[in-house]
Amino acid sequence: MAHNEVLLLQPVDGLGAEGDQVKVRAGYARNFLLPQGKAVPLTISNRKQVEALKKARALREAKELDGANELAKQLAKTNLAIAVKTGEGGKLFGAVTTNDLHDKLTAAGITIEKRRIHLGQPVKTLGKHEVKIKLHPEVTVELSFEVVSENPIEPVKS
Repeated sequence: MAHNEVLLLQPVDGLGAEGDQVKVRAGYARNFLLPQGKAVPLTISNRKQVEALKKARALREAKELDGANELAKQLAKTNLAIAVKTGEGGKLFGAVTTNDLHDKLTAAGITIEKRRIHLGQPVKTLGKHEVKIKLHPEVTVELSFEVVSENPIEPVKS
């Protein structure tokens, strides 16, 4: 298999960030990275660009870290209560999922990508629960939320 060395001009998921010199398959470089302007072939003249790209990368990463820390402070102050329909004995109809949490956070004015919310399994019980939100590789927030019944809980009839 033929491989090419390229210099990334912008971050590419699963490959690297700007300024990285990576070895990729020739077809991936030729058909995706080069036409979209995400990379350039690695030549002697392009190696000089590396320093400029690394400075831009350091500034971008510092800005992203500051933004993630600000969002973490905002999330720490947030209290979420999710009202769900219940049946006899407080049994939930359905479950609380990442989509529900994302919708509640958006309604509270917090803009976050849905894929950053890591809920192990859908919540199927009433009460307090925890969810991890990974804002940045170095910033993870534990957000607690409460699942409450939107209708009165009826005791189970024996």
